[in-house]
Amino acid sequence: MCGIVGIVSSEPVNQQVYDALLLLQHRGQDSTGIATLDGDFFQMVKAKGQVREAYRTRDMRRLIGNVGLGHVRYATRGSAEREEEAQPFYVGAPYGIILVHNGNLTNTRELTADLYNVDRRHLNTHSDTELLLNVLANELQAGIAGLALDADQVFGAVSRLHERVEGSYAAIAMISGYGLLAFRDPFGIRPLVLGRRTGANGADDWVVASESLVLESGGYEIVRDVEPGEAILISPDGTMQSRQCAQNPRLLPCAFEYIYLARPDSVLSGISVYDARLRLGDVLAEQIQQELPDLDIDVVMPIPDSARPSAMQVAQKLGIEYREGFFKNRYVGRTFIMPGQAVRKKSVRQKLNAMSVEFKGKNVLIVDDSIVRGTTSREIVEMARAAGAKSVIFASAAPPVTHPHVYGINMPSRGELIAHDRTPAEIAAELGADHLIYQTVEGMNRAILEGQTEVTELEESCFTGEYLAGNIDAEYLAWVEETQES
Repeated sequence: MCGIVGIVSSEPVNQQVYDALLLLQHRGQDSTGIATLDGDFFQMVKAKGQVREAYRTRDMRRLIGNVGLGHVRYATRGSAEREEEAQPFYVGAPYGIILVHNGNLTNTRELTADLYNVDRRHLNTHSDTELLLNVLANELQAGIAGLALDADQVFGAVSRLHERVEGSYAAIAMISGYGLLAFRDPFGIRPLVLGRRTGANGADDWVVASESLVLESGGYEIVRDVEPGEAILISPDGTMQSRQCAQNPRLLPCAFEYIYLARPDSVLSGISVYDARLRLGDVLAEQIQQELPDLDIDVVMPIPDSARPSAMQVAQKLGIEYREGFFKNRYVGRTFIMPGQAVRKKSVRQKLNAMSVEFKGKNVLIVDDSIVRGTTSREIVEMARAAGAKSVIFASAAPPVTHPHVYGINMPSRGELIAHDRTPAEIAAELGADHLIYQTVEGMNRAILEGQTEVTELEESCFTGEYLAGNIDAEYLAWVEETQES
């Protein structure tokens, strides 16, 4: 999971890209990068850490040009510690291309071998983004006829890229002298939204970003989501062209975007993230009533912030008082996307504080958006008991996470997943909770997909073990776990 943005404007884009990355900071905190295109020349700055600490005034002055892109990184492939693996990535031929990517490629072994043995291209990192960039560059090079590059050649290159690359990828690239290219994998697993506004010179300004809140904050009209398999080419003068480049596109947005990853004020594939989380609470309340009809609960409390909408609905549906018992330190990053287990565990108590006045002598129902490794949940239960809770019931707005997620979320090892090969009762014991209630997969689908027809199915492999994109088998999953643990 990363955050990406690309802008073609009638004005300098450096501040616009910076502001967009601030809005996408929740999607990645390991590193960040911005690149701009001024005529035929690129400027690029990238660094470890968060957006506010990464860029200086001198950096922004370097980033000249009216076309630009940016990235906030949450490492799923490669190392979070290696600054050279921060995005964007650059290749000098053909023409010069800079690319950012959100997602995770699943045939990296085959691509790495082919790029070296067949395409004769050098890779300098273990990042799958560098792989994606080199595949794009190779296919562009192979399709060039004459000196100039045209839209047909670009779209043809993306079509061939789709045939070679497997997994999830929402990508934005700049091609020197030609503008901005955005494309999405044929399953549309990771989000990408297109927006437009009237620029200072009367021409169209364009933006593509991971979430719609970037568009709304910048005064852009949401045009639509980039379709699965689609490529969009925007010239520096604001001319936009698009084409479907995949043979059999199929929309499968990641369920975790609606559960946890995206900000609640975003709309992805026509589904309001906030509304989806409210409905997840409604359905979860039904499950709680079914499993524990006679349970005595005094208060319902959320784990702030992403579980708040679901917890409010649970309280309303059950007719139980809603209270905020945990105070959040907003200057600590999201523990789920911390780079290491030890860092995640340490940061839980730095991030949350339990207020004794809300817990003492009460039977507390705690609602969280999901339970992945269980590190945060275990610490939260301990904090609630230490604050004086009489009993602690834990509820998850998501189903049990039982399988690795290979499409851009860093939970690769089955041994790390607390729900893998455990029953809810066993998990409750691991967490130290009196009871544990999970959302069902059917309930999750019903809640997220309700009220619209554009999306009919979700990418939910971490809940079901059914991998629909790429050739994911037991050997591949074992390899992922081995490489992540080494």
